[in-house]
Amino acid sequence: MTPLKIYRTTAIIEAVTWGLLILGMVLKYTGVTESGVSAAGPVHGLAFLAFVVVTILVWMNNRWSAGQGLLGLFSAVIPFATVPFEQAVARRGGLDGGWRTDVGADAPVRDRILAVLVGRPYASAGVLAVAVLVVFGTLLVVGPPFG
Repeated sequence: MTPLKIYRTTAIIEAVTWGLLILGMVLKYTGVTESGVSAAGPVHGLAFLAFVVVTILVWMNNRWSAGQGLLGLFSAVIPFATVPFEQAVARRGGLDGGWRTDVGADAPVRDRILAVLVGRPYASAGVLAVAVLVVFGTLLVVGPPFG
């Protein structure tokens, strides 16, 4: 899966889960039901964390500037902003190319780490998924961000 395809997919999933969470909040605060937030909240939290991980990987791989990378991370905080951000970055060529797996021994450590991660996509996806789930589980134990 190319950086463009995985970034686009996670941006869309993150935006859709924002919509589900907002719908759940509308249902909760209009007195209809609280189950929408109970269901959509964790799903959105997981999508948010996945988007953050993918943003960091693509940021490193495609050598985005610090400003562009931080803006990518910030786009997940604003409802539905991940999709327009992804589209803007794609238009400017920021998602072009494949994963950089061929780096020399003299490459910076971050490039060598990235090459290992993207060179073994299934193992890396498993490790990153476990890491996201551990963070997700910890956050579930801690509780919701605003009471």
